[in-house]
This record gives sequence, C-alpha cells and structure tokens, in this order.
Amino acid sequence: MGKIVLVTGGARSGKSTFAEQLFMRLSPNGGIYAATAEAHDEEMMERIRLHRASREASDYEWATVNQPLDLPTWLSQAEQPAVLVDCLTIWLSNELLRAEQEDEAHMEEQLESCIRSMQQVLHTIQGREGIVVMVTNEVGSGVVPAYKLGRIFRDAAGRLNQRMAALADEVYLVTAGIPIELKSRMVEL
Repeated sequence: MGKIVLVTGGARSGKSTFAEQLFMRLSPNGGIYAATAEAHDEEMMERIRLHRASREASDYEWATVNQPLDLPTWLSQAEQPAVLVDCLTIWLSNELLRAEQEDEAHMEEQLESCIRSMQQVLHTIQGREGIVVMVTNEVGSGVVPAYKLGRIFRDAAGRLNQRMAALADEVYLVTAGIPIELKSRMVEL
C-alpha cells in the first residue's frame, strides 16, 4: 500500500529540509522532486537555485520535475513510485492566480475543484505501492488578510491542508527546524 506524508510549518521553518531528509530515508534509491515554484523575480530565482543546489549536494538521485499547475493530473500519471512535492501551497497559489485571470467570479469554485482533484489522486495513491511526501505552508496562524484574494487563498489553503492531513499516514509540523509528528498524537472526539 502507498504511504502519504504531509509536512507543514511556517515560512523558513525547515520543513523542506526535513521533508527531503525523510524522503531520502523512505526511498533510498531515488525519486522525483516535483517543484511547484515559478521564478517570476530575482528573489524567487535565488530560492529555487538554493533548493536545487541543496539537492545536488546531497548525493541522492533526484529527478526534478517542474509542476506549477495541474499537479493532481501529473501525480495521477507519475510512473515513479516515489515523489516529493514541494510545495502544495505554492501550487495552490499558482492555481488561484490562473483562476483569477480566467474567471475571477468563480475563483473559489475553481480552487475547490483543484482541492477535490488532489484528494481523488491521493485516494488512488493509497491503493498502490509508493511514497508521496508533500510539503505545505501553515498559513492560517496570522492575521486575517486585508484583501479578498488573500482571504480566499488563506481559506483554500486551510481546507487543502486539512484534507491532505486526513488522507496522510503521517503529518509533521516543523517549527524552528524541529519536526513533530502530529497524526499519531491526534485526539479523537
């Protein structure tokens, strides 16, 4: 059976580093790194460069695939049984920006459709051999965004994270570089 792991945390918390280390332990013979970020400015280009350099320095057999949009479709067709997705919230923000350009009046419905598609793919992955480790940002711990687009994104990211965590076998919260496994400590009411 498939194994699904969700790694969440705030910005610069160490979640990507932890997810990569965990992935290398779970899949020692290599895997696919599905990168969702797009380099729209110098700062993002530098972040992407640093992530790539870190992977290259690890002496691990990464095959990097850029997948900023349509992630559920790509995941459903991925032949490699070991995939690390970094990161779900960047993918969701890419989908939000596309939805805003295509049909602003139906952005929320389009995001909900993306989230449901990801749920369906993970249900399929649960029934086959392989490992999927997903990195996501915890965005709901701050102030309510002052603008509508920010609120739509924050709410959609919260729904996405809840649904992915419900399907995951393990869920880690990384804070200040310290990972804590949450799902085994979950309180059932």
